[in-house]
Amino acid sequence: MKSDISGFHKLSVKKRLKVVGEFSSLSKDDLNVLKHNSALGELANKMIENVISTTQLPLGIATNFRINNKDYLIPMAIEETSVVAAASHAAKLARPAGFTAESDEPVMIGQIQLTGIKNADLAKKKILDRKKEIMKRLENKDSILVKLGGGLKDLEIREIDSARGKMIIVHLIIDVRDAMGANAVNTYCEAIAPFLEEITGGRSVLKIISNLAVHRLVRATATWKKEVLDEALIEGMLDAAAFAGADKFRAATHNKGVMNGVDAVLIATGNDWRAVEAGAHAYATTTGEYLPLTWYEKNKRGDLVGHIELPMAVGIVGGITSIHPVAKVSLKILQVKTSRELGELAACVGLANNFAALRAMVKEGISKGHMKLHATNIAASVGAHDDEIDAVAKRLVAEGNITMNRAHEILKQMRIEMTKENIEKILHIKKRNGKNGKKKKKNK
Repeated sequence: MKSDISGFHKLSVKKRLKVVGEFSSLSKDDLNVLKHNSALGELANKMIENVISTTQLPLGIATNFRINNKDYLIPMAIEETSVVAAASHAAKLARPAGFTAESDEPVMIGQIQLTGIKNADLAKKKILDRKKEIMKRLENKDSILVKLGGGLKDLEIREIDSARGKMIIVHLIIDVRDAMGANAVNTYCEAIAPFLEEITGGRSVLKIISNLAVHRLVRATATWKKEVLDEALIEGMLDAAAFAGADKFRAATHNKGVMNGVDAVLIATGNDWRAVEAGAHAYATTTGEYLPLTWYEKNKRGDLVGHIELPMAVGIVGGITSIHPVAKVSLKILQVKTSRELGELAACVGLANNFAALRAMVKEGISKGHMKLHATNIAASVGAHDDEIDAVAKRLVAEGNITMNRAHEILKQMRIEMTKENIEKILHIKKRNGKNGKKKKKNK
């Protein structure tokens, strides 16, 4: 059977699943797993193409967060063990003051690429000379956005050298208010591109948003008192942070720990976490070196102070945030009023997770912190059920041998012992009630 299936997109979900099942020789049990559609139901088939099922991530709640003098319960969707617990613990250690956060206006960049321009300086001058006219043409492109205080705010011009020659890149600076902004920004870019071609004589190729949202930064800070850490731990964490600041190999893993928290919040709220991830890593290279998104220092009192700064293009209206049922409930749990508030929360969770990872590595090693939850996952993966999972995981941790093979052995041994115990119970009951297994009648 071939993968070039004509009209696959026109089939119902049920028929698509049947085709995939035949192509991949899926069992009845496999197909039953895929038939479970979770909270999305038929909505999944409207969200993306060629749907056959849905997948799920655990949705957890990070507790203890106090941000800008307000308490929050923070939904986090993630498959990695320890992340939610780590964020919650870091937030608890930062209380009662908690985190402080601030953010820039929700301004995004739209890029229009102009090629085939013979005189770049003249082209740039022509654009600048007609800047007011360009702004005028776009002032009501999105009337609702403008009514809310957003819309086109400025225009910038860049000249770049590429493998295909010089290019003029026009940046539209657009306030997108409480949306992530991709659709609005792309619409603005596409609307003005023909006029820019007319002005410059060039050809517009790409007309699209940039995910390096340098005008939409979020900054957050938290202080962890020396009484909850101790001096040796603080010094170790400062050494660990300095390592990330001096070595890109460590910085990549350091920033992954930050994004554990950020991404989990964004996934829970239906935001484009890939866009934020791309922007964050690009921002980490703005000096020419790949650097950590967080940094730490010791204040005069000897407490550890953590900082974070990164672009945060998130929204609370439009897109999946407005239609995904779990995303809508997650936003209700957060009780955020603006996209800026959501971005600030996500940054605080990123800082908390990064702090927790550094603390764990310096204090006890990262493996120990993951051990219990990892053992639970291993137990479930070998087929343990209900109470068996906890029992197998407990044995794995106690032995310090958290492997699939050992989990299989423990589960097999437990079930043999359980079977023997059940047989003995049955024999005991039969013996007590008589040889035929029935309860003897009392003589009257």
